Amino acid sequence: MTRQLRLLLVAIQFYSRIPVTGRLAAWMGWNDAWLGPATRYFPVVGLLVALGQSLVYVAASIVLPHPVAVLLALAAGLLLTGAFHEDGWADFCDGFGGGTDRARTLEIMRDSRVGAYGAIGVGTLLLLRFETLAHVDTDWIVVTLLCAAALSRGCSVLVMASLRYARELGEAKAKPVAEHVRRLDALLALAFAIAPVVVLSLWIGDWTPAVVAASLALLATAVLRRMMVRRLGGYTGDCLGAVQQVAELAFLIGMLAVLDLSPMPEPAFDPDDTEEEP
Repeated sequence: MTRQLRLLLVAIQFYSRIPVTGRLAAWMGWNDAWLGPATRYFPVVGLLVALGQSLVYVAASIVLPHPVAVLLALAAGLLLTGAFHEDGWADFCDGFGGGTDRARTLEIMRDSRVGAYGAIGVGTLLLLRFETLAHVDTDWIVVTLLCAAALSRGCSVLVMASLRYARELGEAKAKPVAEHVRRLDALLALAFAIAPVVVLSLWIGDWTPAVVAASLALLATAVLRRMMVRRLGGYTGDCLGAVQQVAELAFLIGMLAVLDLSPMPEPAFDPDDTEEEP
């Protein structure tokens, strides 16, 4: 149990900006070899980030309109992750947009500067994410954020587990992760990723939202994975960030489509339901 808690803290420290400091950090310690096994908790970190977003949304929605509360929740997510995954998506767009071969694509993705493709890609993705959530019914925002955050990170783990690392390990920023991810870690990550979706489906008694949204997320992942194979022959850390971002957006769009076409039972507790009819 102690080792698992350490791995969870390592995942939180590596995949987010949630502070792990002071005595807790001293107790946790650090070993690069822990990054591979800590990948099993990548979706759990996503749940923690989404929980923070949900708290901001719920608090803001008490006094502010729904779209403003959504925007504040998205801003909270950026703060909690340090725009870690958005940065990967920007580099992915620059590399695949400006590169014509493997070497040039990797070179561009290594550049910390954001080019036109990256800026356009991040701007478009953020706008789509906001517009999608702004049109999701308020009762579904929290569960949608939680499920999308966990499943999209599971999609990144799928890519990590099924492809080799594209860069030379000696020059890789994610060297410890690339070297030590095992099949067990990937399977546990996938279990954590699908758990919220399964819980939601059992809760509302309908699998349609989960199946449609998850299918779109997996389809988006497959498309990006194919692009990586053809251009790079593998993945990089930026590629994983891109997968997380696109899979999350695809999941959100799938949920919105299902909810618009066929209204579902409300998953959120509605205090009005407890009032007696006059």
